[in-house]
Amino acid sequence: MIFSSIVHPKNNNISERLAGKGNFEATPHFTTASFTSDSETDHVQNHFGLQVALGISDRFDVRARYENIQVTDDGRTANVFGIGPKASLIKDRLAAYVPVGFAFGGDVDGIEEWEVQPILLGTLPVGQFMEVNPPAQGIIGEEFYVAFNLGLGVSSDFNKWTLRPEYGMLFNPGEEGHFGQFSIGLSFNLNQLLKGE
Repeated sequence: MIFSSIVHPKNNNISERLAGKGNFEATPHFTTASFTSDSETDHVQNHFGLQVALGISDRFDVRARYENIQVTDDGRTANVFGIGPKASLIKDRLAAYVPVGFAFGGDVDGIEEWEVQPILLGTLPVGQFMEVNPPAQGIIGEEFYVAFNLGLGVSSDFNKWTLRPEYGMLFNPGEEGHFGQFSIGLSFNLNQLLKGE
């Protein structure tokens, strides 16, 4: 059951914000995932990953993501890679992101379970130093899943760095139970860091 769902990261660690033309953004992150059914919850996976974004224009990014996933009950592992475009629909409020991903290596034979994961991303500013990010996601592959996340962005300067804690739930509409995940990521604008701005 885990490898049928291991392909898709259960967290986004991103908001509506784009990297900006010519900018390069990196977000290392950690995720812990559990599965709940019949009022019982079991810890099932840990994810260690990195997401990068290149700003093609002020309204369009290309994003790539790598994760190493470790299954906690038997020590199996897998790697996940995804890449896709992200476009601003309403500036500073709403964006769409459509990565395509697959699992490989570790205990996965070859490249398995290609998936497309359309995501709608919102950003709601809460004062000067915080934003709320409520993404909704579909996962289309051998099975169909839907995910709903609630993330925060916290920063003294969103153009340089952002701390991104997030909680999310993932459902297979045809099955009982759901996955839950908590993740934390830290986004950096590498252009400004290298310039020392």
